[in-house]
This record gives sequence, structure tokens and C-alpha cells, in this order.
Amino acid sequence: MQAIFETLFDIVYLVTVVTLGIYMLQNSKGQKQYRLYGIMAVTLGCGDAFHLVPRAIALCTTGLDNYTVSLGIGKLITSVTMTVFYVLLYYVWRSRYSITAHSGVTAAVWVLALSRIALCLFPQNAWTSADAPLSWGIYRNIPFTALGVLIIVLFYRNAHEKQDNAFRFLWLTVVLSFACYIPVVLFADAFPMAGMLMIPKTCAYVWTVVIGVRAMKEEKKAL
Repeated sequence: MQAIFETLFDIVYLVTVVTLGIYMLQNSKGQKQYRLYGIMAVTLGCGDAFHLVPRAIALCTTGLDNYTVSLGIGKLITSVTMTVFYVLLYYVWRSRYSITAHSGVTAAVWVLALSRIALCLFPQNAWTSADAPLSWGIYRNIPFTALGVLIIVLFYRNAHEKQDNAFRFLWLTVVLSFACYIPVVLFADAFPMAGMLMIPKTCAYVWTVVIGVRAMKEEKKAL
């Protein structure tokens, strides 16, 4: 039952975000924020596919234990692409709110993102091992979480200041994604049921993408 439900859920998720991303790229009509948003959605879907597709195959065949290497490599790729996702979301923020200054914020975003990616590449992560150390799972997620908090603050502040109704909940989608993700990192090995939090985490990312699509459609109607 788990294999069927999880596989169907992942297929719907991947197809949805990639399709919406392509739709935004095709209909952005030169609007930088929506072109970036489309790239962001496609990056999200394609990056997650490297982990979710091997996981679905494992669940439907001989089990996760026989796919440790492919799952580990997929998790590494997903970790990098998720970091890119948030960097792109930062530039969506700059474009949407016409930000031309804040070079210090930009530097912080890049330092956090590159630190996260560098930490992911350390061999001590033991991505392809069945006994990957929790400590390195924590290390690599420190700059990632800091990046997420920064994005939350930026979108919360500007959406309220500008009374941006279309993006008023985007900060919340990031909060929800991290609120579900962090317990998985910390407790999934000891308490496998914590892994179920990846479902609402995934839904939060879909909500993030849908916010961009709806905003683009509303702006097109207003023209």
C-alpha cells in the first residue's frame, strides 16, 4: 500500500511542478520574475526526480535497502538543486519588488548557498552508505536553514509593506516546508514515521509554485 500511494503521490507532484514551471516559462512574456519562477519550478521538479524516481522503483521492486547508492546520489543532487531553488526564489524577490540595493543581502544568500553546496560535497556525508552520519546531515542543513529564514523574512516584510495580496502567503509556504523538513533530518533514522512529514513538505512546495502561477494569471487578466 505504501509503495502504491507514495509512487502515485510523487508522480503527481513531479508532473505538476514541472508542468507548471514550463507553463510559466512559455507565458512569462519577458517578465523576469515569472521567467525565474518557471526556472525555479522546473529545477525543483527535475532535482527531486533524481531522488524520488529511484525511491519509487525501490519501493515497487526489491526494497530501499537494495538501492542505497542510487538513493544517496539522488539525495545529494536534490540537496544541491533545492539550494538553487532558494537562490532563484531570492532573485524572484528582487525582481518582483524592484530591489536594486541590498548587496549585503545578496552576498549573504550566496555565502549561505555555496556553503551548503560545499558541505554537501564533503565525503564525510557518506551519501551512498546505509549508515550516513546524522552529524553531517545537521552541518549541511545549518546554512540551508539560515537561507530559508532569510527568504521568509524578505517575502514576509515586502509582501506586507507593498500589500502584495498575491504573494501574501509565500513566506508561510517556506515556513511550512522547513517545519516539516527539519524533524525529518533530525529524527527520521530513529523514528521512521517522521518521514511522513515529507508529504506536507512537498505540498508546501507545490503551494509555492501555485502562488507564482496564480499571480502571473491575475496580472495577465488585469492587462
